[in-house]
Amino acid sequence: MSNNRLNFFFLNVGHFLDHLFMLIFATVAALRLTEEWGMSYAALIPYATPGFIAFGVCALPAGWLADKWSREGVMVVFFIGIGASSIATALANTPVEIALGLLAIGAFAAIYHPVGLAMVVHGREKTGVPLAVNGVFGNLGVAAAALITGYFIDTGGWRNAFILPGIISISLGIAYAAIVWAGRKRRAEGATARTVAEPAGSGASSVDRDVFVRLFSIIMLTTVIGGIIFQGTTFALPKILDERLVEIAGSATAIGGYTFLVFAIAAVAQLYVGYLLDKHSARTVFAFVAGLQAVFFAIMYQLTGMAALLVAIAFMLVVFGQIPINDVLVGRITKSEWRARIYGIRFVVNFTVMASTLPVIAGIHAVWGFGMLFVAMAIAAAATFAAVLMLPRTGAVRAQPSIP
Repeated sequence: MSNNRLNFFFLNVGHFLDHLFMLIFATVAALRLTEEWGMSYAALIPYATPGFIAFGVCALPAGWLADKWSREGVMVVFFIGIGASSIATALANTPVEIALGLLAIGAFAAIYHPVGLAMVVHGREKTGVPLAVNGVFGNLGVAAAALITGYFIDTGGWRNAFILPGIISISLGIAYAAIVWAGRKRRAEGATARTVAEPAGSGASSVDRDVFVRLFSIIMLTTVIGGIIFQGTTFALPKILDERLVEIAGSATAIGGYTFLVFAIAAVAQLYVGYLLDKHSARTVFAFVAGLQAVFFAIMYQLTGMAALLVAIAFMLVVFGQIPINDVLVGRITKSEWRARIYGIRFVVNFTVMASTLPVIAGIHAVWGFGMLFVAMAIAAAATFAAVLMLPRTGAVRAQPSIP
């Protein structure tokens, strides 16, 4: 396996673990701690808020450090730090203690998106498919969180769902550090991973200032809305299926299995969207995805049973399908030397919004149930559709980036 392919493998596994760690608590809270700690679901989920705040706020310094020091070195810190934090979270006995553990997980999880994605697109002419493949691994991490946690709840206890992935992540971090060190040693004297020359403007189309401001503003707006929708679906889905699939799912393992099924099927959407982004206008692809989101959320309002499961698969297909679009746009309009910081800014906004969404989910569920949550997300998706129509029809939105 070539060094580039091996590096891409670790980046993909890192994305898988990043989302897995961030969503273990979602299933633990929904299916175990409500009974074990005698708290309602609405009372428990705000304790995940500090972790998601850190997930957002720490993305910018992580991107800055990666650009200034070493992207590979920061990724080693990611693997080891998030693994150790997960193991520490398993020791929690109170809501405050678990909130502190989740805070540490979120701080290290923040590293992945600005750093990992910058590494994925580095030096590539076509970025849609690589980002989509990487995104599939992230989505499988979302799916596996519910499946693995549900299994451990029924067999060995929820704490094991934090411990085993933590051990695996630390082991991967040690292996990645060894590979990075060996790769640097093989390079010619004086060359390092940070100083290998890349052609000027690699991966970025020429964009004038006014168009850049317009594009970046729309990217940020749709990032905010997308963060709300992503959090409202991925974090709450185990509880949604627990309520809507009463007749066909009677255990934590079953709920975890159905959640995994929804996420795993939906994950393939990124591959198709990535392919479309390399062939067609991002404006057209984005509008199609956002429009379908609004339709499926509206249909889901009061569905139960098998119909709810099928529509859940449908709306997760387009929720996951949106993920690579903004990342591709950022890659097209930014230069490599400051791309990690721009990704950092985007993910600060994205994950800060996601963190603030948790109390909203809790409040809506406590007062109106999940039906009203789907109404709110349908309106949000319609707003994304309207914003996308303001994207320019030419330039970086339509053309492929070129390497001079």
